Amino acid sequence: MATDAITPEYEQEAEKFYKKLIQILKTFKHPFLIGGTYAVKFYTGIDRPTKDIDIFCKAGDYPKILKKFQDQGYQVVLKDDRWLAKVYSGTYFADIIFGSIPSMWPITNGWIEAAPIGKILGEEVHITPPEELIVSKAYRMGRRNFDGADVTHIILKCNKDMDWKRLLSHMEPYWEILLIHLLLFRFTYPADRNAIPRWLMDELISRVQNQLDIPSPEDKVCRGSILSHKQYEIAYTDWGYKDISQFFERKS
Repeated sequence: MATDAITPEYEQEAEKFYKKLIQILKTFKHPFLIGGTYAVKFYTGIDRPTKDIDIFCKAGDYPKILKKFQDQGYQVVLKDDRWLAKVYSGTYFADIIFGSIPSMWPITNGWIEAAPIGKILGEEVHITPPEELIVSKAYRMGRRNFDGADVTHIILKCNKDMDWKRLLSHMEPYWEILLIHLLLFRFTYPADRNAIPRWLMDELISRVQNQLDIPSPEDKVCRGSILSHKQYEIAYTDWGYKDISQFFERKS
């Protein structure tokens, strides 16, 4: 269901379902975090319709969590055992996220330890930290699911308390993506561009400068599928590029 098709009645009933899931999760011993739209609202105040709730957990815990939801009478579906499962109650559903398709950001105890406690739907829960929330959104650059605006808003509202070194550490494998989002932030909010630490911009720009002085990779690879498989599909089917994410295809 597209978010623009969500009626107030649907949203009200869906939130009852989300609240019940949270209450059940709180009886488990397995730690979890709330991410997605609810986490964005927590940090930025942006309130918008959402078709689901994102629940983050460690990869080792998701089978136990799914089993317990199943025992409670909910339908559970393992969409991709690398990162995603869903819990259904009729037309309402929640995403259980325990990783990312290319395993770029495993959910670890570090996520849990850094997570603030806040209220979601009246329930006290751990919220995905802003650094990790940015990581979970930074690679979503499909035509219909670009999360760059969320990243800029999180930076705007959370920059003073962010652990920038931890964020850089998470995004080291594809640090250019972090630079893209930082430049987008500087463009979007020019009066606040100094919210990003100077050392971080210097570090990332120096990497680009050094790249300019060394040869380009010999292997003809397109990394676009990490961002959106559909948008870059022609590079692999018609233009002769290798798909770096051929083993973790994402249709977005």
